[in-house]
Amino acid sequence: MSTHAKRERLLLADLLETVGPDAPTLCEGWTSRDLAAHVVVRERRLDAAGGVVVKQLASRLERVMAEFADKPYEELIQLLRTGPPRFSPFSLKQLDEASNVVEFYVHTEDVRRAQPDWARRELDAVFQEALWSRLDRTARLMGRNAPTGVVLRRPNGQTTVLNKGTPVVTVTGEPSELLLFAFGRQGVADVELDGDKDAVARLHEAKQLGI
Repeated sequence: MSTHAKRERLLLADLLETVGPDAPTLCEGWTSRDLAAHVVVRERRLDAAGGVVVKQLASRLERVMAEFADKPYEELIQLLRTGPPRFSPFSLKQLDEASNVVEFYVHTEDVRRAQPDWARRELDAVFQEALWSRLDRTARLMGRNAPTGVVLRRPNGQTTVLNKGTPVVTVTGEPSELLLFAFGRQGVADVELDGDKDAVARLHEAKQLGI
C-alpha cells in the first residue's frame, strides 16, 4: 500500500519543527503554530473539526484551535508526527492515504513557500500521479467559485475542468503545482495561464476558487 500520506506527514512535522512556532505561512493570519494546531485538531478532535464547513460549529472549532495552539510547540509537533489516536477514523491506513496526502502536501508548501529562500521540491512521478488522481476527482468542487472557466492541463496533455464557464483560462503545470493553484495558492504555484487577458488577471487575483 502507498505511504504518501505518512511521508508527507513526517515532512510537514520536520519542517514545522525546523522553522519554529512563529514562522509565516501562506494561510492568511496563521503562523506555523496555528497551522500545526489546525492539522492536529483536524484528525484528533472531530467534534470540532467540522467547523471548517459547518458554520454552527465554527465557534467551537475556534475555541479548540486556540486550546491546541496554547500547547507547547514541541508537543504539537509530536502529536502531528505520531498521528491520530486509534479511535480516530484517520488511524485507518486507507482513510489516512485518501484524506491526508493532499492535506499534508498543501500545508507543507504553505510553510515552505512562505519562507524567503524556498525552492520547488522535485517530486517523483508516482507521487505526481497520486496528486493528479485526487485533483481530477475533486476539481469541480475545488473550482466552483472561480471567476472564469478554468481548464487544468498537465505537460503531457491530460486535462481536467476546474470550472465551466466563459471565457476559459487554461492553466498548465505539473499536478503538484496545479493542485496548489486550485487551492488558491496562485501567487506561488509554478503554472502558466493562457486565455483572455482580463480573465487571466481576474483568475490570478481571486482570493478563493472553491474549497
